[in-house]
Amino acid sequence: MSVHVDFTTEHFEKAGLKVFGAFEKMDKDGNKKAVLSWSDKDLATAFGFIKDNGDFTGGAGTTFTFTGTDCTTVLVIGLGNKTKLKAEGLRKAVAKAYRAIAAKKFKTVTLDVASFNCLGNITNATVVINEAINLTAYNFDKYKSVKVKTSFKHICLFVNDKKAKKGVEKALAANDNITASMNYARDLMNDAPNVLHSEEYSKRVQKDVKDNLKGVKVKVLGKAELKKEKMGMFLSVNAGSAHAPQLVHLTYTPKKVTKNTKHIALVGKGLTYDTGGYSLKPGASMVTMKYDMGGSSTVYGAFRAAVMNGSPNIITCVLGMTDNAVNEHATVPDAIVTARNGKTVEILNTDAEGRLVLGDCLSYVSDLNPDIIYNAATLTGAVLVALGNQVCAVLGTDKACKSVVDTAKSEDEYAWRLPIIPEWREEMKSPIADLQNIGKTRYAGTATAAAFLENFITEGIEWAHLDIAGIASDQSHLPYCPSKGGSGMMIRTLHNLLTK
Repeated sequence: MSVHVDFTTEHFEKAGLKVFGAFEKMDKDGNKKAVLSWSDKDLATAFGFIKDNGDFTGGAGTTFTFTGTDCTTVLVIGLGNKTKLKAEGLRKAVAKAYRAIAAKKFKTVTLDVASFNCLGNITNATVVINEAINLTAYNFDKYKSVKVKTSFKHICLFVNDKKAKKGVEKALAANDNITASMNYARDLMNDAPNVLHSEEYSKRVQKDVKDNLKGVKVKVLGKAELKKEKMGMFLSVNAGSAHAPQLVHLTYTPKKVTKNTKHIALVGKGLTYDTGGYSLKPGASMVTMKYDMGGSSTVYGAFRAAVMNGSPNIITCVLGMTDNAVNEHATVPDAIVTARNGKTVEILNTDAEGRLVLGDCLSYVSDLNPDIIYNAATLTGAVLVALGNQVCAVLGTDKACKSVVDTAKSEDEYAWRLPIIPEWREEMKSPIADLQNIGKTRYAGTATAAAFLENFITEGIEWAHLDIAGIASDQSHLPYCPSKGGSGMMIRTLHNLLTK
């Protein structure tokens, strides 16, 4: 299913199903009534003549269906109070509308953008509608013998403003790159871990870069190269794996570079499966551990969209890929390993493995001296206790954290800063090594993990750590996300940061 935009009535007039929005307003007598801002005035008039339409007031989440004078079916979506409906409300309303439309048997569908425009700008409204449809229409049916299909192949967005054509088309092209990248990241997360192991994951990213991204250089470090880099923490996690570790290093350079060009680095945790190692997870907790590479798919999705949209910044993207498995070579608790930056680490729990991979990757990226580093990881279950499964935790330096929290708000994503205090830094010190990989108590697990990561950031580099364990998957409260599976959340926020 695809979305196309029409600035003429050609597809609008021929559509078997026409979709309009209606806002709810209180009249001077205190009665609620539907307010229409439809491009088709004849259909709006026809709606007014329907005797039983009085019960439909345009309330949020309500619908009304009637047959137009040309015998086409008209679906009216209630949007509620126009002054209260912002971009996220519109995104959710359109997502719900799409689900209703997908259940119907129509071959041609058109949506009147003007009737949904609560943003005061037709371009912005078209972008939000387009985004909602592209994200809601996503299905991961790769392994299903019967594929998910709708009766229609396209949805036409009718924009009754030819003067807006150039601006709308430009904005939609950029938005398509974002939603396509979000859905690509979802595909990576949703694939099976016996298929998408570290080596396959690396190959897919390399192929996608070759096929779709211009101006990107690729460097891949395998086990031999990681040994040369002295990445003892990363290699300790991979020790029990049947698959080679992969550090995928992507570099994007814009066409125009000056002394003022920013260098932004992204780092993602790519644990394609996590058993917990010798600190074995309970059986029930292992289900969904294929999502433990969500940090890497998130930063790659953001990198992908930013490159496609011609970011003015130099961007480094590093993905640390392995699984955490158990065999006779696997790292045991009580082991001490040496990190890339020379610090020794006592491994008290092999299930706290993501920070080991991230730590070496952050050290590697710090040597490139970027202006700012953003890393993402499904790092701690503790973040769900603190912030639920709706909010991304952000920890790090002041400037970097503020940039994430403020940008997330502008993108209708939830992010909240947590502190790293001196006591938690002390807690990560080992009595027999420089560091230990878990705290001394079970409290503040998200923050102590960040306190551990902080040791691998070169002083003076701005850094924000995004713990996305709660939001990377299963966002059933968002109608434009799958109820089960990868969400693609925080890609919009990171893309915004990468393209400023």
